Amino acid sequence: MTTDLWMLTMTAVLNLSLPIVAVVALQLSPGGLQYGLGNRDTDFPLPAWAERSKRAHSNLTENLAIFAVLVLVAHVSGRANETTALASTIYLLARIAHAAVYILGIKVVRTLIFFVGVAAEVMIVAQLFG
Repeated sequence: MTTDLWMLTMTAVLNLSLPIVAVVALQLSPGGLQYGLGNRDTDFPLPAWAERSKRAHSNLTENLAIFAVLVLVAHVSGRANETTALASTIYLLARIAHAAVYILGIKVVRTLIFFVGVAAEVMIVAQLFG
């Protein structure tokens, strides 16, 4: 498997893993295990970090489609190369850092890291059109 496809796969694994953070918060909520495993018809306030983890997951989910299309088009078109491999690696590392910083609530750094991921996607686009 190419580096690009490996990084795409690992980004999907990250996306699959992020909800676990919110599940932990549900288990720690006033409703406990029954609430966490139930239908959650009653809302219990969750800690701010848990709400941020949900938003971090949503953000990754929204952006994963763009990254996936770019990586797959580069792969299928034969445009995948060292630059797309580097960009894919940067993207994954940026998304890991973005999730961590988002959950920790570090505002400005979160946005800067997000744009590192966008820059990595632009690197792939440049290879597609270059």
